[in-house]
Amino acid sequence: MTRWLPAPPPRDEQPPLSALEITETECRKCGTLIAGLNGRYACPLCGWVNDHADSDAALPTAEDDSDHPAKRRRRTRRPRGD
Repeated sequence: MTRWLPAPPPRDEQPPLSALEITETECRKCGTLIAGLNGRYACPLCGWVNDHADSDAALPTAEDDSDHPAKRRRRTRRPRGD
């Protein structure tokens, strides 16, 4: 009997994620200094949120997310009886 742990399964090589940059600006609605990620902001005081297109970086797609569930099959509808 061996006491060695089994070898871990090989990992899928994925490209490294780009680094997130913390940026700061003033809220356009109330003037509070707020911080955001890659130019995307949300003010906790007044609720203002900037448009996603204001940032330089493109938003990742759902498929780029490692936690994204696989597509589920849609149920086919049965025709209703008359």
